Amino acid sequence: MNTFADSLSRLKGVTILAPLLFLTILELARWRIAPGFFTSWPGYLLLGGVTLLAVLAFSQAIFTVIERLQRRLRLQNDELLGLHHATISIDRKLDLNAVLQGVVDEARDLFDAKYGALAYLGDDGSIEAFITSGVTSAERRLIGPVPRGHGVLGIVMNEGESLRLDSIADHPRSVGFPPNHPPMNALLAVPIRSQGGVLGNLYIAESDEGYRFEASDEETLYRFAAVAAVAIENARLHRQVQALAITEERQRIAREMHDSLAQVLGYVNTKAQAAQVLLEDGHTDRASEQLRQMAEMARSAYADVREGILSLRTSLDPGRGFIDTLRDYLEVWREQSGVAVSLDTTGLDGHVAALTEVHLLRIVQEALTNIRKHAAATQVHIQLRQESDSLVTTIKDNGVGLPKDDRGLRGVPRFGMSTMRERTESLGGEFDITSQAGQGTCITVRLPMDRQT
Repeated sequence: MNTFADSLSRLKGVTILAPLLFLTILELARWRIAPGFFTSWPGYLLLGGVTLLAVLAFSQAIFTVIERLQRRLRLQNDELLGLHHATISIDRKLDLNAVLQGVVDEARDLFDAKYGALAYLGDDGSIEAFITSGVTSAERRLIGPVPRGHGVLGIVMNEGESLRLDSIADHPRSVGFPPNHPPMNALLAVPIRSQGGVLGNLYIAESDEGYRFEASDEETLYRFAAVAAVAIENARLHRQVQALAITEERQRIAREMHDSLAQVLGYVNTKAQAAQVLLEDGHTDRASEQLRQMAEMARSAYADVREGILSLRTSLDPGRGFIDTLRDYLEVWREQSGVAVSLDTTGLDGHVAALTEVHLLRIVQEALTNIRKHAAATQVHIQLRQESDSLVTTIKDNGVGLPKDDRGLRGVPRFGMSTMRERTESLGGEFDITSQAGQGTCITVRLPMDRQT
């Protein structure tokens, strides 16, 4: 942009100085070289013709410069627009391949080139994904496996150097193309770098022999590579945070299941001993009641174990998304509990941090566990909506509600809801619960949408 401003300033100077210089030279020629000639009609005609030609030539030169500046400005605007589209897709999409596909497509469109591709490396240094642009799915299958970096692309990927070639075949490291590969001649390739090293490479290619990439094109492609680097690092961080959070959650659920089973086994042991004593004393009716209570506790424990296993099995896949995972969980929970449950996500549009997704999923799971155990509800409605920069989740049932005297610290019911409040507040959110006897309970969780992990 500074180059454009400098060119515009120089153009302003030329439009002022050039006419002055021309008039000065013309006056010198008129009065010093041949003063008598320019006072005659032939002199006037010659002077007018020279002036007209000079004006036309000067105007043409100025218009040419202006067109060149306009073309440069359009290219810069196209570049900024392409970078903008590629950047905002990082926030809107969790699927890394979809984001990188957008980067390649935008770069190829900007250069008006025929082909584009992006390769990024996995943790072991091998190519994890190879994303193409300008090649159909059928053509891609015919080409065969992804490149291994033995040819010119190896210079970019393994050595971290950029390449700008007018003819790929003329490069000494060129090893040719596999069968069914589309012809490519000119190549512009840059590495995708981060602080940890090379993450992959981004390249644009053209089959036209007259196509040439300029040094400014290389700088532009580097900016697209920087966007790709941010997307890759963001996806890796997302996976790491998510994996850590899921591991911690599984450990917590396992501990809770262990403690719950220990309590159940202790209860069953006590009831069994009491039933044995009653049977020995001939009190069969009282012993039968003890056995009935044991069976009821066993059924409750069985439901708890099944729900705990479901929670352990439910994990967030970065490529699948939070909403799809939640829908699958609710479907299985409905089948196990027999309670109808609905989910409304209308109007939800925004990125939710990985840690927030994990905690919100657990909050929903804990709320549903409480509903199954204590609410005697037949219907549950869950709504996720966006209000300004907050994600608001409401979980409402049509159960018996909570009695006023069954509240613990800060008015939070003892039915495990203190854990939900702690989760919410750990993310900088707000937790609220309203309930009326016989009219059900409504839990509201408000979490920031843009909280960084």
